[in-house]
Amino acid sequence: MKRPGVRMVDVAALAGVSAGTASKALSNTGQLSQETRDRVRRAAATLGFTPDARGRALSSGRTYTVALLTTDSSGRFSIPIMRGVEDVLSAGELATVLCDTRDDPLREQTYLRSLVARGVDGIVVTGRRTEPRARIDVPLPVVYALAASTDPADASVIVDDAGGAVATITHLLRLGRSRIAHVTGPAHHRSAAERAQAVTTTAGTALCGEPLYGDWSERWGRQATDLVLRQNPDAISCGSDQIARGVCDRLRELGHSVPEDIAVTGYDNWPVMALASRPPLTTVDLRLEDLGRRAATLLLEAIDGKPHHGVLELPTQLITRESTLGT
Repeated sequence: MKRPGVRMVDVAALAGVSAGTASKALSNTGQLSQETRDRVRRAAATLGFTPDARGRALSSGRTYTVALLTTDSSGRFSIPIMRGVEDVLSAGELATVLCDTRDDPLREQTYLRSLVARGVDGIVVTGRRTEPRARIDVPLPVVYALAASTDPADASVIVDDAGGAVATITHLLRLGRSRIAHVTGPAHHRSAAERAQAVTTTAGTALCGEPLYGDWSERWGRQATDLVLRQNPDAISCGSDQIARGVCDRLRELGHSVPEDIAVTGYDNWPVMALASRPPLTTVDLRLEDLGRRAATLLLEAIDGKPHHGVLELPTQLITRESTLGT
């Protein structure tokens, strides 16, 4: 609660900086050291000072609002990304508005006109696919997350899908698995194709058959299991946690033990699938919150007049669990 009579100059005095520096620190603008920003925020917290949003907007010409524009209606990818975005933006007391386009180009254009009219400070564009997407044409700073912009001049943050697949196969090989099958999603999906290519290259002669493409579903995982068992695998690498959970279910139905008979890996580290699977899945974490934090940091820099250009690829992380390690 803001104490009556506490002003920006009081915060500045307690922090030992000028009023202008205090204002920049609390609005997360300017070229200030992290130590200075932290000192000003501590002083503001001590005095119970909260910047007046309307006053800041009038004095700066900004709304201190950023939009997250997404095609991911389920929130599977956009919600973790939004959490990361808010981790960064909340420090400067910026609000985040979620706009779900439902993969409808007309709806997207309606949102964009509204966001420009409202004067948001910037936009993070994301979705549920990793295919590069057409850039949006707005007079605002924009950063693309998960799916890169087709314009190399734009700022994009993506995940290293191939690196995650390499990590799973390397893990299986180190465990002594020598006949590895791969089951994944639609061949026309960039993420499925990139992961399958990395699996094929890394496994080499340990790959016991061509990758099988299908749906991102447990049902496909169960169906594919009957097919890959003809290859006599001792490990099945899957392009998603949903597929892997279906594989584990079918293996159990057929009397195969996971991982004693056949090890299984997933991809995405989606808790509702990876942790509920029997056994819990070794999988690749996309680190979507990190992705959101990096996208938000780039957006703040662009808002501050220092835009980034090009694609930034962030590493994934292999999470090992019982589906390969056993109990």
